[in-house]
Amino acid sequence: MLDNISFAQRQRLAYIDFCLLFKGAIYRQDLINRFEVGLSAGSRDFNLYKELAPDNLDYDSSGKRYYQTAQFKPLFEHDAQRTLTKLANDISDGFDAIGDMHFPVEAPSSLNIPDIFIVAKLVQAILNNKAVSVIYTSLSSGSNARELVPHAIVDNGLRWHVRAYDRKSNSFRDFVLTRISKVTLKQSPAAEERSEQDAEWHRMLPLQLVPHPKNVSFPTAIEMDYGMENSQLLINVRAAMAGYLLRRWNVDCTERATLKGAEYQLWLQNRFTLNNVENLAIAPGYIKS
Repeated sequence: MLDNISFAQRQRLAYIDFCLLFKGAIYRQDLINRFEVGLSAGSRDFNLYKELAPDNLDYDSSGKRYYQTAQFKPLFEHDAQRTLTKLANDISDGFDAIGDMHFPVEAPSSLNIPDIFIVAKLVQAILNNKAVSVIYTSLSSGSNARELVPHAIVDNGLRWHVRAYDRKSNSFRDFVLTRISKVTLKQSPAAEERSEQDAEWHRMLPLQLVPHPKNVSFPTAIEMDYGMENSQLLINVRAAMAGYLLRRWNVDCTERATLKGAEYQLWLQNRFTLNNVENLAIAPGYIKS
């Protein structure tokens, strides 16, 4: 039935659902104030919500509010990761109550905020299949002009970068967005410079992560943290991104789980999967065989 109602009303129903789920209750006036609808329209929305999910809410006549019942099951999907990100950054998509009040969810401050105009030019280049000329400042050679063929903007967990073919080194590499100070669109790239030729990007690695056998006394806690099944977490990751993930999660990549310290709570059990993968210098404890 949700598919047969207007976008605007679906948005209001999702707002009711969100308030019941996260606040435990909602006043009719909350809906009216948020969407600037009349009293009768607001009443229709609550009646429709009650029709769609009769066990989700009851009306408290003394408090003049609707409250969540013990049988409550969300009418809409509220993805945990997306919702936490919205709550932590006070970002509303119109289907929630963010902005009505402050929710007690915080995120660490981000020091790596790229210039939106740099990002926009790179996205233009990707969507229109163009190469770009950039001014890039590296740790090894300072500021220089480079020609790149970008194909993806990536958050590696610590900072944003662009995955691109680099005409200087004739290879696919990662370039940190905040180190790019100028972007100029160029001609279309050659066939060997396009994303289809980025083998490390398209190659998927199966990682078998387990609680660290030496640093963790109660592995069940780690299994719960990562949603492990049968005491392991199996994930597929792009070879180009493997090093970032392993570093971000402090995964011990040594052959016999020899890294010591409370920060190493995971061990890569199938270390052999990293064979022939480039750019693994940042993977904790990994030494190329």
